[in-house]
Amino acid sequence: MLHPSGLPNQISSLDRTLVMGVINVTPDSFSDGGLFLDSKVAIAHAKQMLLDGVDIIDIGGESTRPGSERISAQEEIDRVLPVISEMAKTDAILSIDTMRAEVAKAAMSAGAHMINDVSGGKADPEMLVYVAQLTAPYILMHWRGPSNIMNTLTNYDDVVRDVTMEISAQVEVAVAAGISRDRIAIDPGIGFAKTVEQNWPILKHLDILDELGLPILMGASRKKFLGELLAKNGEARVMEERESATTAISTLMALRQTWAVRVHDVKATRDAIAVVDRLAQTR
Repeated sequence: MLHPSGLPNQISSLDRTLVMGVINVTPDSFSDGGLFLDSKVAIAHAKQMLLDGVDIIDIGGESTRPGSERISAQEEIDRVLPVISEMAKTDAILSIDTMRAEVAKAAMSAGAHMINDVSGGKADPEMLVYVAQLTAPYILMHWRGPSNIMNTLTNYDDVVRDVTMEISAQVEVAVAAGISRDRIAIDPGIGFAKTVEQNWPILKHLDILDELGLPILMGASRKKFLGELLAKNGEARVMEERESATTAISTLMALRQTWAVRVHDVKATRDAIAVVDRLAQTR
């Protein structure tokens, strides 16, 4: 299993796909917006994730759902810091989901272990400068523009090759900024500046992305393309009923030894990965 350097020891030695659990401390995230805006509720949910076997808890304070508008950095900090500060008292491995260097710095100071930047350093010119000062992992996602316009940025000649080339180019920007390449994990950005149909070739041909030689995070949990796949009578499957399809993708990722999957339902995903892991050990 290829891990980014800088991971805490308790997970860097694991030879299976890691489970990153999502906590959106927001009122408007596409799947769980509003459920965990209260920090006490978010903390309780994070502690349940630990019981369910989560490897990394990814805490975000700004929605990146299609069409969403940005909030201030201070509001984002005010949302995530109480959760990170409290969970840092436990043995949880914490990731801050942010596009802002100011928020990343506050979160890392409060006890986060890594940065998950869906803009890959494009949204804030100070992000890569800050990350270069750290030894922690940095997750760089494929990103073409902010959420309020990303659905207009879906023109590709070959979506698999284009996404791979664009990620590769941004990785080189990060390395040039002083970030060690071995600290970088990449995310193809399922649902970000991609149509429903464009997500499937990316999932099918992750071997092309593998050519970059970097750990891959897959974030497909409950997304629109699954709702459309499971549509009935022209109506997309509702969010909370997309979990079995999400778990199917997590199982496929585990079979191909993808570094990590970012999911809402930790328990179902850990169960699926346990099956894959046990079969891999059987002669």
